[in-house]
Amino acid sequence: CFVFSMAANVLEEDSMEQDIESPVTIHQPKLPKQAREDLPKNISKECAKRKIQRYVRKDGKCNVHHGNVRETYRYLTDIFTTLVDLKWRFNLLIFVMVYTVTWLFFGMIWWLIAYMRGDMDHIGDSTWTPCVSNLNGFVSAFLFSIETETTIGYGYRVITDKCPEGIILLLVQSVLGSIVNAFMVGCMFVKISQPKKRAETLVFSTNAVISMRDGKLCLMFRVGDLRNSHIVEASIRAKLIKSKQTKEGEFIPLNQTDINVGYYTGDDRLFLVSPLIISHEINQQSPFWEISKAQLPKEELEIVVILEGMVEATGMTCQARSSYITSEILWGYRFTPVLTLEDGFYEVDYNSFHETYETNTPVYSAKELAEMASRAELPLTWSVSSKLDQHAELETEEEEKNQEDQNERNGDVANLENESKV
Repeated sequence: CFVFSMAANVLEEDSMEQDIESPVTIHQPKLPKQAREDLPKNISKECAKRKIQRYVRKDGKCNVHHGNVRETYRYLTDIFTTLVDLKWRFNLLIFVMVYTVTWLFFGMIWWLIAYMRGDMDHIGDSTWTPCVSNLNGFVSAFLFSIETETTIGYGYRVITDKCPEGIILLLVQSVLGSIVNAFMVGCMFVKISQPKKRAETLVFSTNAVISMRDGKLCLMFRVGDLRNSHIVEASIRAKLIKSKQTKEGEFIPLNQTDINVGYYTGDDRLFLVSPLIISHEINQQSPFWEISKAQLPKEELEIVVILEGMVEATGMTCQARSSYITSEILWGYRFTPVLTLEDGFYEVDYNSFHETYETNTPVYSAKELAEMASRAELPLTWSVSSKLDQHAELETEEEEKNQEDQNERNGDVANLENESKV
């Protein structure tokens, strides 16, 4: 950074000598990745300041890309999950291609059987018994393959009993066709009934807040369900994503730390009928124990919240995710109430779901608040002695001040006497 700043100063001095109407554009040299990694860590704040990269985006998608995966054969061993995880356009393309290739493959075999038996040379010969009646070319063999595999059976092309190889092929195509149907239809059914879309109706508040609740400093965020069909066995958990360095000097990027949102008390198991405010008490076990309001914007951390449960309609497990970075954590705010009692029912106003209002909250960390509270509850002997010490210090300060005033007065009197003598 020092080198860059010196270069910028030199270029700025040179540009002052040029015409004002022709500004100079300063291009900083682009360092290679290894050189950027070898830069000293104790650089200035302006150079060290950078945008926080999310680990989990607000829509719940993980911002992680897998590169240099050499064992790609593992995707083929789990081909069913691989097909289900594909995008819809690729899934539909594979669906159409599998059926088309299967029909073409067996249609080609039917045509080869007819060609090798000589059925093509006896078309229209009533004395000849072909393998498949009314099969006179590749197109008709392709149509017969479709009829066989899809069990349509129009009745115009029929296999005869004088063709054992055709009977064997008919059995093979029927079995393989059933397997293909089961596999592809199963993939499409799972793709359609995936609970990922159910997670779209599970919402998280845009911001998380820190404020006092029951005399304790708490980190809170709000969750809600937009559907009338509930999430069964809903549970919530949270993770703190922050890089750390161990005592041995090992650097752990994106270290995951559990944030207790009621695991020991059972508050993490939710009855999510109306929006709920999830609270994390900042105590000695909390990673926010020593973080104050002034220190919070300087922290590079991310809170990942995960809501899990079973979809009531299908019984499939559903998971919704979101995250909060430091700029989305509001200190000294609370959530606006959204639940009101109407005539015979409760109404939820989702227009106020993300709204917050400011409240009186101390700017100190939870550790500092605990120390203040412990000092206020110390024994009487300590408080009396401390008060006596404070009183003695005040008396000493007053005596010193009086002595200084007396010296100033003596100096003024001496000056007046000298002037009178003159």
